[in-house]
Amino acid sequence: MSTTVPSTPSGPPQPSVQAEAGFRHELYPYRGQGQFLTGTLGFIHEALEADEAVVVAVPADKASLLRGELGDEGAVTFIDTTTAGPNPGRLVAAWTAWLQESSQGDRPVRGIGETPWSQARSAAHLSELRHHEWLLNRAFARSSAWSMLCPYDAADEDQSALRSVSRCHPLIREDGQYTRNKDYLDDSAYPFEALAAPCDPYQEFSYTDGDLVAVRSKVAQCAADAGVPEEGASKLAVAVTEIATNSIRHGGGSGVLRTWVQDSVLLCEFRDAGYIADPMAGRTRPLAEQLGGRGLWLAHQLCDLVEIRSTREQGTTVRLHTDLPR
Repeated sequence: MSTTVPSTPSGPPQPSVQAEAGFRHELYPYRGQGQFLTGTLGFIHEALEADEAVVVAVPADKASLLRGELGDEGAVTFIDTTTAGPNPGRLVAAWTAWLQESSQGDRPVRGIGETPWSQARSAAHLSELRHHEWLLNRAFARSSAWSMLCPYDAADEDQSALRSVSRCHPLIREDGQYTRNKDYLDDSAYPFEALAAPCDPYQEFSYTDGDLVAVRSKVAQCAADAGVPEEGASKLAVAVTEIATNSIRHGGGSGVLRTWVQDSVLLCEFRDAGYIADPMAGRTRPLAEQLGGRGLWLAHQLCDLVEIRSTREQGTTVRLHTDLPR
């Protein structure tokens, strides 16, 4: 189905946009390799002229195109995003590390990050990719040292998909200029898609203080029945212990565990009465001297996907996804 790129005013950027300090997060809708190169190379050359470093994290085929045009440009660093794993919840910390490695002190940095939307494994994964894009604005809101361009291949996506991605970016780039994005969601709370109901048949287990061994045993059996390899089962055991412990300590002293298999994924869902106010919880690396607050971080590092929904009225739901061998 054909799509149209969101329209933006022609001419130079509005002065109010150009003068704004802080993190600059731009969506660049393009069609085809030619437009991809035009927009990204223009962004890179702007950076080089301003003596800024550039971090490029795009799919391998796009990286090859850019390398062919740039040659051995030392100020441009290419990143293999597969090292971060499939979970979008790891990407804020990954970008933080990549930028620190490239900034060389106070040197400004530009990033180009093309999210592999077409490789989304499920509707849940796609939703978390969008949430990551929105959270970038919060994660780097106080950073004046860098800006980020997000190329988006609009050739084969429908208009609703492009609009959903657009809502995560304050700025739109077109014809080498950027301007305010009227569709950007600058609300303090991201409008999560509701979690789908558990797939029948599912198992349910209520737990409270003293039941952590039983929780681990329950999940271990489910993992074995589903065919999770030993390494994956060991990682999952640590993650479920952390999340169940959070329920007991911060979620009212108890919770409900549900497990089921759906589309080659083992899901472990934890529900409790607690409330997680910080949408960045679990997405930034804990400090070495930090006491507590590591449970969600560990879950993101150990699981293939983590979904978190939390409101004061309904409490907190955390879903841990473990991919099964296909």
